[in-house]
Amino acid sequence: MGVQGLWGYADQRPEFFRDVKLTNTKIIIDGNNFYFQFYHNSSLDERHGGDYDLYVEALKRFFQTLSDCNIQPYVVLDGCCNHTDQKLETTKLRAKGHIKSAHDLSMGREGRLLPLLTRNVFIQVLSKLGVPLVQCLLEADKEIAALANQWSCPVLSTDTDFCIFDLKGGFCPLTQFKWENASQGRIPARCYFIENVCANFNGMNKDLLPLFAVINSNDYSDMKVMYRFYRHVASSSHMSAYRGKKQAIIHSLLTWLSPFQDLKVAIENVLNVLPVSDREEVREYLSSQMQVYKIPERNLSGFFISGSSTTDDIQLRSLVPRWTLAALEKAQLPKTVVDLLVLQRVFLIPQVENSMRLNAHTCALPIRRAFYGMILNRRRHSSVSGPMSSLTFRNLREHSALSKLPLARCLQMFLEILGVSSSTVEEVPRHLVLPVYVTHFWLIHSDPRPSLQHLQAILVGIAHAASPGLALQELRTSRQQPLDRDAAHIFSQWQATLQISLHLNQLLCRPLEEPEVSSQRKKKSLSPFSWSCHQQEFTSAAIAVGVLA
Repeated sequence: MGVQGLWGYADQRPEFFRDVKLTNTKIIIDGNNFYFQFYHNSSLDERHGGDYDLYVEALKRFFQTLSDCNIQPYVVLDGCCNHTDQKLETTKLRAKGHIKSAHDLSMGREGRLLPLLTRNVFIQVLSKLGVPLVQCLLEADKEIAALANQWSCPVLSTDTDFCIFDLKGGFCPLTQFKWENASQGRIPARCYFIENVCANFNGMNKDLLPLFAVINSNDYSDMKVMYRFYRHVASSSHMSAYRGKKQAIIHSLLTWLSPFQDLKVAIENVLNVLPVSDREEVREYLSSQMQVYKIPERNLSGFFISGSSTTDDIQLRSLVPRWTLAALEKAQLPKTVVDLLVLQRVFLIPQVENSMRLNAHTCALPIRRAFYGMILNRRRHSSVSGPMSSLTFRNLREHSALSKLPLARCLQMFLEILGVSSSTVEEVPRHLVLPVYVTHFWLIHSDPRPSLQHLQAILVGIAHAASPGLALQELRTSRQQPLDRDAAHIFSQWQATLQISLHLNQLLCRPLEEPEVSSQRKKKSLSPFSWSCHQQEFTSAAIAVGVLA
């Protein structure tokens, strides 16, 4: 994500920024970046399954502050990874880093890992607060830049790619957006403007910044031949002013590029440093990668104003069934659907678990196979026997798609995939039915098998944390003590099952009421570490799970 080392460099250059007091404006929020960074910046627990309640409280305070300052947020979420596969290796490396963080946390070491259901929580909060939201089909950076320029408002993110886009309203790093210090209806902030950067490099042509970003190695860069150019630039002084090697290279590269007023001339001078045999390949590479920073003429304002589609890409629209398009754009379907339709692969989110056992997502494999099969129209993706044999997976591109099926039929499909019956949950409150079904499935498929204590802990979460002897706090390990990795593994399997069941329910047009992953009204949270509600709900859920099992 972003231009390597650029934030460390820019943060030391206050002249690149302007101090502002934001009020009476729109602001475009980089959704994926925001929900990730905001969770970490809120100093919330990452080891025990997610402090979703506290996360919701912080989000509500944030958006209330924006409202108090008459700042209208528009949140833009990414869809699937780059559909050209240019970013696959970067995505793999990032996934490996997350797996390492999960393992480190499980072993009592430091690490940063976003809890599994954070995105679900974020989307539910935005929906409840009425914050405008769009989920792009592909990566959102260019869409964010185009919308911000259409409305001449700032972008809120920590992604340094926005240091390269020519943004009329500037780029406001989340770390410089002092929303907690709001006063008299204004939020103090520091906004980055490329005009300030260029002015500090002798009026540098701003069109050179995408070239700088690609050479400096952004997410897509993998041209090893460019290291020869780095050495050439590094030899041209400017290195001693910065302690970090990467920052010194950035400064040297900007200084080296600054005299060129024409982009083509600058590219030729870059190529002249390289062996003749490599020049054409590098020319094509630089030209294609700089397109990452080309702001499109079309923007998302039409979606927010009139609900028009977010894309006019004919090839992409041919891959995404028409009836799913609106639901995807409104984030009513998970981005996993686009990952499967466009890339036919999904990267699962690591959790804190026992890494000596099978991945916690394995527990929910039968549900995921059915989910994938419904999307890809491949019967072989289903391994569920018994009632599943009566299911006919429908191609999502057919006119008679899932959206045309009676809701009762969609519910039947959901129940058959999870292997449960609707007759046993008649006394369960509607908002708890789906978690009860999930718990039944988890009891059967979890490895290691949950003990009575584990089940009670889940039911406490679903029902009543004040019930004597059932509070999960008795199972939850103190942060100062070693984590019970098998207990963490068991609960991570429950969250993995809940996540894919939520996705399945959405794909089937929500035949079951979707539970709030966190609810401040009754201090409930679908992390098994922090739920609570009423004794009656506990009893009905316990009876239902007992009957189902």
